[in-house]
Amino acid sequence: MDDFHRLDTSRSTFTERRQACRLNRLAIAACLAVVAYSPLAHAQITTKPVRLIVPFPPGGTVDGLTRVLAEKLRPQFPGGILVENKGGAGGNIGADAVYRSDADGTTLLVAPPGPIAINHLLYRKMSYDPTKFVPITVLATVPNIVVVNPKLPVKNVAELIAYLKANPGKVTYASQGNGSTSHLTGAMFTGLSGTNMVHIPYKGTGPAINDMLGGQVDVFFDNLSSSLKYHQAGKLRMLAVADETRSSVLPDMPTFAESGLPSMKTMNAEVWYAVVAPPGTPATIANEFQKAFASALAAPDVKQRLSDLGVQPRGWDTKQTGDFFKQEIDKWGAVIKQNKVTLD
Repeated sequence: MDDFHRLDTSRSTFTERRQACRLNRLAIAACLAVVAYSPLAHAQITTKPVRLIVPFPPGGTVDGLTRVLAEKLRPQFPGGILVENKGGAGGNIGADAVYRSDADGTTLLVAPPGPIAINHLLYRKMSYDPTKFVPITVLATVPNIVVVNPKLPVKNVAELIAYLKANPGKVTYASQGNGSTSHLTGAMFTGLSGTNMVHIPYKGTGPAINDMLGGQVDVFFDNLSSSLKYHQAGKLRMLAVADETRSSVLPDMPTFAESGLPSMKTMNAEVWYAVVAPPGTPATIANEFQKAFASALAAPDVKQRLSDLGVQPRGWDTKQTGDFFKQEIDKWGAVIKQNKVTLD
């Protein structure tokens, strides 16, 4: 081989190697980019077991939502992530357990509004101060609805109100517990409609639905996702959605405002599910948990599961969550005052 061909071959080999190296670097960079933007790629928060305390019994939306997210988040926590139900006192028992836990990211509260933004407006004595919880995120929101036992002779809101006025104090309505949005939504409804029902508080959604199905109670102001399957199966009858617009999962179900009754135009009540940490939890821990929950909520399979239940995923940052809590305290405080709601 002459010198020209040797040089040409050498240059060719060098060029090929350089291109190969460049391709390798691009491949590595691409892999790093995938990892960096992976929905669940975040700094490790703790190597200890993490407990997610749900302050209500199993069977409700908050319990199901928490378990779906725990399963999605589990690979990030080498010590494990556990869901623990601590029901009682309208969510206060579980909330108090979290309030008194170490502020190290190993114990979090996952709850609806009651123990975070409402109970302290109703209970004369509280063993914890909910305003001192460290906000992490609002996981999701879902509208409240009204369902009745099929034996009740009503098929829409107007018929329900007429029946209640004809039978004052004879119809019972269930709630998820004293001070829950379910309880306050019922109070809002009776106040706006000028009706009277007997309130039966339960320790969570599950027990309330069981008694609804058994006919022990007549009406339930539940959230959409919990009662949806029973409505679809014909075991409970849903009458209306307490939101400004209809739900995408039940487009034929009217809102309260669409009942044609002027008193129902402002009948809107939304439930939300949030995560908070014990007082004193560092902002770095709260922010990392917020990122982890938001990423889990953004996973396609999780989004689909929530969408099928009429639940809107949120994943708000810590500041937006804290501001939202203050707004909700003001909102439900007004409902409590206007309707003279008490726990007696």
